[in-house]
Amino acid sequence: MTSTATDRTVLPRQWPLRINGLLFDLDGTLADTVPDLTTATNQMLCALDRAPVTADQIRAWVGDGARRLVARALAVDRIMSSETTEVDAAYRLFGDYYARSVCVDSVLYPGVTGVLRSFQQNGLAMACVTNKPRAFTTPLLEQLGLSRFFGVVVCGDDLPVRKPAPEPLLDAARRLAVPATNCALVGDSVNDIRAARAAGMPVFWAGYGYGESQVPAQLDPDAVLDSIAELNGLVTIGG
Repeated sequence: MTSTATDRTVLPRQWPLRINGLLFDLDGTLADTVPDLTTATNQMLCALDRAPVTADQIRAWVGDGARRLVARALAVDRIMSSETTEVDAAYRLFGDYYARSVCVDSVLYPGVTGVLRSFQQNGLAMACVTNKPRAFTTPLLEQLGLSRFFGVVVCGDDLPVRKPAPEPLLDAARRLAVPATNCALVGDSVNDIRAARAAGMPVFWAGYGYGESQVPAQLDPDAVLDSIAELNGLVTIGG
């Protein structure tokens, strides 16, 4: 459903939105990856003789990159800086476990493949822009059957900064050879909305994903999706 934005700095949109490039977040937008993230995190915690965390906790932590997720898991039972050597060692452990099971129980959200296939067939340029490290992103996209849809993939460790900075989105638009102002982003977190606003792009909030239950009014997205299939009625190709 389209958003009733309270932020008057966001110009009203004409629907359907005419664009030539569409960027997608990954975790919580295209796929539910929490089951495998939870498994790897708890394997890491067990190896460190630490208490396990729940899937709900992991879901709330997704979106800031894998190292930040590890730091949050370690901080559950003690206050800890995200820059400690303990986090570095734990992150290496997590990476070993997650690399072995990056797509065991992760699943696509309903309608994802059909929507991407339709857009691809109609000539829409698409990119995946995620804060997830490339070592995990590439095999995950391949095993989910999504690699074929994205001519460009920008990962959390490709650039010096990641979302909510606009640079990953701007880099994706540049590599797609589509002006950033003629692209839109689909994402499930405040980081996605902030990145899109900073890049000058419209943003669709995946309300079915992991994002906060309420988006701050000043960051109100252009549209809220209850299902990714709703994009079919909100986007048309050609800017």
